[in-house]
Amino acid sequence: MEQKLSRRRTIQLLGYAGLGMLLPVPVHAFINQEANMLTRPIPSSKEQLPVIGLGSWLQFDVGTSASEREPLKEVLQQMLDKGGKLIDSSPMYGRSEEVIGELTAASGHASRFFYATKVWTSGEQAGIQQMQQSMLRMKRSTLDLMQVHNLEDWKTHLKTMNKWKAEGRLRYTGVTHYTVSAHAQLEEIVRSKVVDFVQFNYSIRVRHAEKSLLKACMDTGVAVIINEPFEKGDLFRLPKGKTLPAWAADYDIKSWAQFFLKYIISHPAVNCAIPGTSNPKHAADNMMAGYGKLPDEKGRKKMVEFIESI
Repeated sequence: MEQKLSRRRTIQLLGYAGLGMLLPVPVHAFINQEANMLTRPIPSSKEQLPVIGLGSWLQFDVGTSASEREPLKEVLQQMLDKGGKLIDSSPMYGRSEEVIGELTAASGHASRFFYATKVWTSGEQAGIQQMQQSMLRMKRSTLDLMQVHNLEDWKTHLKTMNKWKAEGRLRYTGVTHYTVSAHAQLEEIVRSKVVDFVQFNYSIRVRHAEKSLLKACMDTGVAVIINEPFEKGDLFRLPKGKTLPAWAADYDIKSWAQFFLKYIISHPAVNCAIPGTSNPKHAADNMMAGYGKLPDEKGRKKMVEFIESI
């Protein structure tokens, strides 16, 4: 609730900047730059993945009433309409997996989503049971991505995940964490090249991953999903009452959410950022960060300097 309220107050205060100039980024980095959401290839397969996805922590842990479900239906529709694909969940997110499974099945477009969830327990058999339950809840016979949540007994679960991948029950494997203190261990795992994906926290203020983790992912060909892109909503308190800088238009930035997200996805190691929301307008705004120009290194530095100055 704190995240949604702080962002709502911010958006009420802020306007939109205009359109800007073309960004000099390598042509091979993206496809269909102007007409569709930007994508990056998953290194292990070269499958193209849209750069903005959807997180479900708190937001999708709801009951069965229409008042709770209808906004989430629209959030999912906004994601599809604007080219998003990846939706991330976990068994620790309450009813999130079940809600995602039911809403995507009811949408008639279940096959268009990229389903990512996690295993969050200890022990081989407990992990197997939890992963089986997650797939049932999400209504998937094959899951796009299974990740070990917060590295909980990760070596044990990865053995099962690799077996399931070989059997065609999983398409990709990964590990996750949400704190800077875990970055060193994540980097060790990344450099061992035992997973397809790694998910961790990164934002315009929390840039620890830039020290070596992001580079390690690029060096070893591990896909990157970014969580906490808005720092649980805290980022929106920074620019409260302030308008976007005029130069933000150079990167097709029209809101603070897009400002924060474009900083993240402009790093070449990042495949997808997963802001969470239950607000359809916010979902649409987030998705538009995947369109248009991205800042180059000079622009990224300017963005950081601006945020640090307010």
